[in-house]
Amino acid sequence: MQLAAAQLAAHLAKGVRPLYVIHGDEPLLAQEAADAVRAAARTQGYTERSSYTVAGAHFDWGAVRAAGGSLSLFADKQIVEIRVPSGKPGKDGSVALQQLAEAAAGNDSTLTLVLLPRLDKATRSGAWFSALESHGVSVQVDPVERGALPQWIAQRLSLQGQRVKAGEEGQRTLQFFADRVEGNLLAAHQEIQKLALLHPEGELDWQQVEAAVNNVARYDVFKLSEAVLAGNPQRVARMLDGLQAEGEAEVLVHYTIAEDIRALKRVKDAMAQGRPLPMALRENRIWGPRERAFERVLPRLDDALLARLLRAAHRVDGIVKGLKQPDWPVGGWPALQRLALMLCRACMTAPAPGPRG
Repeated sequence: MQLAAAQLAAHLAKGVRPLYVIHGDEPLLAQEAADAVRAAARTQGYTERSSYTVAGAHFDWGAVRAAGGSLSLFADKQIVEIRVPSGKPGKDGSVALQQLAEAAAGNDSTLTLVLLPRLDKATRSGAWFSALESHGVSVQVDPVERGALPQWIAQRLSLQGQRVKAGEEGQRTLQFFADRVEGNLLAAHQEIQKLALLHPEGELDWQQVEAAVNNVARYDVFKLSEAVLAGNPQRVARMLDGLQAEGEAEVLVHYTIAEDIRALKRVKDAMAQGRPLPMALRENRIWGPRERAFERVLPRLDDALLARLLRAAHRVDGIVKGLKQPDWPVGGWPALQRLALMLCRACMTAPAPGPRG
């Protein structure tokens, strides 16, 4: 049985099942989902809890199996937690998890909680994970994307009796808040809790939020790519500053930007050879949010502009490796700023082709 994280509370209100699997790469939401399962289990008499972390190939799965069949003298029911931080239980673990999943159905005295990171498609279709989903409840914890972050913040504020002003000022406040905490949901949660400590329930204005919320945003190069292709220069500049402050390698940042330019050129060339856009995107392994960005951007980029961007990427490749280029900044980060904003502005302002009169 599969559940979205938002459905878990309603499910638990009807009673707990013997087996739960929580998987995803957002620590805060995974922790909250696990806490919800534990809290519901405690109200139904699961008073003892043991935890096992699978680390290395020589983990003792026999101890986990034994735990499921034993109770202390003082507990009627128990929770057995199995953490697999790598998402790879190994050969013995795969067999053990399948056995635990099959045994869970008839075991009312033990609730098994399996905690996993984000899993790829191949792992989710494997025998051990399929057994866990078939015999238990699977909860996938997805990250909160940047576009949904202001609404998520507003919902969290409402849980503690607070809200921003209505209208444009409130939206501006939420966007400011999101900029400060992007990519760091646990810190975002802490900043929201801080507001509850600093201010009473009710309406929060811009000044109160601006004074209280620290800049705890964390960025990665993949989100940088999304911002560039979305044509958002303010966010791109902010993310590059953040990546530089966090010590990200200039070469990796350059590779990400340059690969977007090269991929745009490859897809554009394939279309010029007569391939439909969907086919050209599949052939170049462009999918998901990146696919939608390419579909929007490609009609707005001509061959001459792509050629200029490729030449610029080549020059910045030399700069981040210590070479100097005429008419370009000497340092790697200023050069990366210039290259990223060149592509960003092209995605934002390039005119779409129209009918010729």
